[in-house]
Amino acid sequence: MRVVLCYPVQDRHVAQFQAAAPQCEIINAGQERVDELLPTADIFIGHAKVPVNWDRVLESGRLKWIQSSAAGLDHCLVPGVISSDIVVSSASGLFAPQVAEQTFSLLFGLLRKAPLFFRAEAKREFVRLPTDDLRGKTVGIVGMGGNGRMLARMLAPWDIKLVGTDYFPVDVPRELSAFWSADDLDNLLETSDIVILTLPLNAQTRGIFDARRFRRMRRGALLINVARGAVVVEEDLVEALKSGQLSGAGLDVTEVEPLSSESALWDDPKVMISPHVGAQSSRRVDDTTDFACLNLQRFLGGDEPYNRVDKDLGFPHPSVVWRPDHSER
Repeated sequence: MRVVLCYPVQDRHVAQFQAAAPQCEIINAGQERVDELLPTADIFIGHAKVPVNWDRVLESGRLKWIQSSAAGLDHCLVPGVISSDIVVSSASGLFAPQVAEQTFSLLFGLLRKAPLFFRAEAKREFVRLPTDDLRGKTVGIVGMGGNGRMLARMLAPWDIKLVGTDYFPVDVPRELSAFWSADDLDNLLETSDIVILTLPLNAQTRGIFDARRFRRMRRGALLINVARGAVVVEEDLVEALKSGQLSGAGLDVTEVEPLSSESALWDDPKVMISPHVGAQSSRRVDDTTDFACLNLQRFLGGDEPYNRVDKDLGFPHPSVVWRPDHSER
């Protein structure tokens, strides 16, 4: 049984995998060799950021399981994988605290006018400007998976009203005063001062935040996107900011990455941009390895891996999402 790794592991992480599955051959392919070695893998753990010939992988007929090192799965959920018997599981929820912290940095940066102050600081100007408050606002979270639920938990003490939507509006988080299905997204948009996107990217959500959806939002609302860039239509976002329909946007992700140097978003003082670092952490590789080893042992033992993805939806059902209070952790 060959396990091919493709994320920034060190020798000690490879040794950890070998100890967890001594019956397996563990190979660290890295980005440099992942396309070459993936057709020889029984199990793939990681995230290929280079082009992979998935047709060749599928033709080999060897791959049985993909454990993504990311929550997003567009790097591996190609049509051939979706229609195959290959099991796919994600890292959904694993980096939820980090994503929440990144959300806070963008949110408070916009409320406290950080982009304008940074611009003044660069010119050595001491300029006082009015700022805004989080307290008393209605915050809508679009996508109540692992990231959305952690974010709700961390936002709740801030004396705000929290509402949310999800594809599976079940197991209602106690922090929410209203919880709607994904089909009722407009209810959330019409009632929220701040809209935070933590939804997955799939055929249904690609471009879902377009001009029509921005018009449904409260005039002067803030948008924070820590989900996937392609759920937002960039040209419609630019227009919504220009018209004042939105008073600001915090973006950890953009429709095309890296964001073009020609994009109008760069020069807009109402926008904060970070380069898709929401899940970054000093412990990211360690935590990924701990989780992947846990799931590897489950898979080899015949148990369902945590975060098994519904490949037609592009994300795991809430009932199988890993939670940090699992006894194996």
